[in-house]
Amino acid sequence: MNYEYFMKKALEQAQDALAQGEFPVGCVLVHREGVLVTGARTGTTGDGKNELDHAEMVALRRLIDFDEPINHGDVTVFCTMEPCLMCYAALILAGIGKIVYAYEDVMGGGISCELSLLKPLYSNSPITVVADVLRTESLKLFQAYFSNPVNNYWKNSQLAKYTLDQ
Repeated sequence: MNYEYFMKKALEQAQDALAQGEFPVGCVLVHREGVLVTGARTGTTGDGKNELDHAEMVALRRLIDFDEPINHGDVTVFCTMEPCLMCYAALILAGIGKIVYAYEDVMGGGISCELSLLKPLYSNSPITVVADVLRTESLKLFQAYFSNPVNNYWKNSQLAKYTLDQ
């Protein structure tokens, strides 16, 4: 599978989110070398109170409505940022086989969660994770976001500082 090709598709989703003033997270779900569904982060403009419509959650909702039966274990998720705990758990519960992400979330990333210490629903998950695919391209989007004084979502946070210091 061409990780860079599909991560570029996720980056397109993130660029669209950024153009709307949203936090630049994009996601694509891929099966057999084809994009099934996409998602982009919403709910971060203005006061940014919506913590449910993460790019992965938007894409998973769209996967529910997908017409053909799909073995979720054969699906690879491409995300421009490391999934948070909520999204990581949702991807595991959906039976997704692989997560590929671009930029690490030093403040809220869930991938470092040690699944073997959790209950069987999670500890028995066969999910695979691949990090840092097109990290620099994703970093540039987050730097653009945090550099814009209009954007208040996670402004002055650990993530913002880490991102802008690079």
